[in-house]
Amino acid sequence: MKAAVLKKLTTPLAVEQIADPEIGTGEVIVDVAAAPVLPYAGEVFDGTRQDPIELPIVPGCGAIGRVRAFGPDATHLTIGDWVFCDPTVRSRDDARMPDITLQGWSARGEGGLRLQRHYHDGAFAERIRVPTENAIRIGEIAPQDAAAWCAVNTMLVPYGGWLAANLEAGEIALVSGATGNFGSAAVAVALAMGARCVIAPGRNAQALDDLARHFGDRVRTVALTGDEAQDRQRMMQASPDAIDCVMDILPPSVSTKTVRAAAMAVRPYGRVVLMGGVGMLGGDDLALPYPWIMRNDITVRGKWMYPPEAVTRIAGLVHAGLLRLDHFDTTVFALDNVNDAVTHAAANGGPFRMTVLVP
Repeated sequence: MKAAVLKKLTTPLAVEQIADPEIGTGEVIVDVAAAPVLPYAGEVFDGTRQDPIELPIVPGCGAIGRVRAFGPDATHLTIGDWVFCDPTVRSRDDARMPDITLQGWSARGEGGLRLQRHYHDGAFAERIRVPTENAIRIGEIAPQDAAAWCAVNTMLVPYGGWLAANLEAGEIALVSGATGNFGSAAVAVALAMGARCVIAPGRNAQALDDLARHFGDRVRTVALTGDEAQDRQRMMQASPDAIDCVMDILPPSVSTKTVRAAAMAVRPYGRVVLMGGVGMLGGDDLALPYPWIMRNDITVRGKWMYPPEAVTRIAGLVHAGLLRLDHFDTTVFALDNVNDAVTHAAANGGPFRMTVLVP
């Protein structure tokens, strides 16, 4: 089969013929119809992000495709089923504390690297092998819509955050990092889940205007000034009522002051979920006042990715028309042009912009 291979950091991906993946018990082979190219893919491939990754590798984080073959443990899949290839692979030998790897992307800890050595190659290929539980049916879709369905890959991340925050219909949510790729998706997902209103702070005026244009009065945008106290006050004033939960999904380059300004805008008894990358490249750690957390009964938790059942649930939101894929402006590249796709993704990684490979 044809695949894009990363052989060495800082070098372009090589498109070449490699062996087809071989199926084993507990695995599924999927014909890749479309695979998203993340905006920061170039930073992974050149080593800037320092993600744990063993080379050579066929990269690619998630895909939409059709089942080609499955093992004897599959009881519901059929050949030709449309599935989302969930890149979040969990070890099966400790349900309480599973090791995790992002297939074709990165690993977490030594256990994650061991897992990655088996589920090594990702979706920048004509076919991919995934664990049975990671080939998740999304229902019947038109083949020409496969690229648009790659938006699920982006929206699943903040969806996992909102599930962790126990966001309920009628509540008010705040997205710290609302003008970014995942942050803008977090706004869309919160509204689809029934949020009364989403507070969307950011520095990019055009991106804030786009959010308001997409979603109307249910989104209240806030232009950040860089002054922590002032920004917190502006967020709270923009909300029609007390803010029930805050999700931070800011990138590594942002100051912890921006995170704290948003987190401490939450109401007493509120919830804060941390999903971003702040601090991963150095800098100050996030400091939240002990008395504020304790006396206001604040719940603060971290969340990485999403639970397995989230894929089925978010597909339901899409099929119901509550979560619209047409918010995304999608640019499609052939697999032969994978390096152009990586460059395009980096330059067009803002709200509701998506770069997709179609093998």
